[in-house]
Amino acid sequence: MGEEAHRSVQELAASLGALPPEFVRPEHEQPAATTFPGGAALDVPVIDLSEPGYGARVAAAARDWGLFQVVNHGVPSPVVAELQRVGREFFALPREEKERYAMDPASGRIEGYGTKLQKDLEGKKTWNDFFFHVVAPPAKVDHGVWPRSPPEYREANEAYCRHMQRVARELLGHLSLGLGLEEGAMAEAFGGGDLVFLQKINLYPPCPQPELTLGVAPHTDMRVAGSTRCTFLCRVEYSSCL
Repeated sequence: MGEEAHRSVQELAASLGALPPEFVRPEHEQPAATTFPGGAALDVPVIDLSEPGYGARVAAAARDWGLFQVVNHGVPSPVVAELQRVGREFFALPREEKERYAMDPASGRIEGYGTKLQKDLEGKKTWNDFFFHVVAPPAKVDHGVWPRSPPEYREANEAYCRHMQRVARELLGHLSLGLGLEEGAMAEAFGGGDLVFLQKINLYPPCPQPELTLGVAPHTDMRVAGSTRCTFLCRVEYSSCL
C-alpha cells in the first residue's frame, strides 16, 4: 500500500496551507450552501425528554419528519466529557500505535481506527479520522479491536453505551405506543437484548478552508452485515482544536 493509505487527515492537516482539490465538495454540498445563510433554518423538532408528555411529541416528530433532536436526555455531562477525553488521547498517540488498531475492510474487518483519505464514488474525500466499533450486546463485542491506551478507554465507552441503551429503550417504547402497539413491541422486534449498538468517535482536525469541505458527507448509516435487526450508531464528534 502507498504512503497515502497510511496517512491520516490529522497528519495531513498539520502540513497544509490550502485544501487539496480532492477534499473540495461540489458547490451544492459546501457548508455555505447547507447552513441557510440569509434565511430561516428548518425548524427540526427538538424533544425535551424531561417534559411530561414528550412521548406523543416523539411519535409526531417521527411521523411528520422522520427525525428529531432530543435534549435533557439524562446522559451525565461527565460521562460525555470522559468519552471525549479518551478519544482525544487516542488520536494524540503516535501513528504506529494507532495503526495497531487499523480497520481493514478488504479483509472484512470493519471495526477499528480509520481515516477518510479513501475517495468516495465521486472521487472526493471527507475531512475526518475516526474510531469505530461495536459496544453492545456483549456477544457482538470484540475488545481485541478496542484501544488499550488510554487505559480508561473501555470503561468510558461502556459507561456511555449504558446511557445510550436506556435512551434507545425509552424512545422505542414511545414509538411503539405511537403506533398503537405494546410499549416493548419495537424493541423486541428489533432484537430485544441483542439490539446492536455501534460507537463511532469522529475527529475533525483544524482545516485550512472549512467552507469548502465536509467532515461527514451525505450518507446512509450502515447495518451489521447479515443482520435484519435494528442497529443504533452512536457518534461522538469533536474538533481536535477544542
